[in-house]
Parts: sequence; structure tokens; C-alpha cells
Amino acid sequence: MKRLDLIISERELDAVLKAIDAAGSPGYTVMKHVTGKGPHGSVSEAMDFSGLGANAHVIVFCQPEVLERLRQGIHPLLGYYGGVAYVSDAEPL
Repeated sequence: MKRLDLIISERELDAVLKAIDAAGSPGYTVMKHVTGKGPHGSVSEAMDFSGLGANAHVIVFCQPEVLERLRQGIHPLLGYYGGVAYVSDAEPL
């Protein structure tokens, strides 16, 4: 099983969730108002009130064949809107 972690702008969340559904993912978890610091600077909760938006963390657990469809659907969105995505192995408890 694979785990996909996406950190994206909340403004792009609907487009990303549609791509996840279209890939046949069995589900996902969304955490909104994610803050932190990355190579492009800091993201804080204050950005949500400024109109710049906040980030969301989306987690998907899926089989490898679904992951390949997710890559095809999400990679163009990340290229256009920005954000990061990481894949790791996952083992059910």
C-alpha cells in the first residue's frame, strides 16, 4: 500500500479532490489551515484572513496501480498551482 501526502493551497483543494476521485482512490483525509515553513517561505493562519489563503494537507492511502493514476491527474495541478506531494510505503496496522 502507498501513502500520498499533498500540501496544497486551500484554493486548489476542490480541483485536487476531483483528481483523486477520478483516479479511483478509495478515499482521502483533508486537514485545512495547515501552517509551516518551506523553501518558499512561511505559511501562517494570518494568510487565510489576508486573502492569500492557507494550505491544506491531503492524505491518500491506495494501491500502487491507483497511485500511478493519481500521479497523472495531480502532477499537472501541482505544476500549475504549486504545492508539494510525497509518496511513502504504508502498512496497515
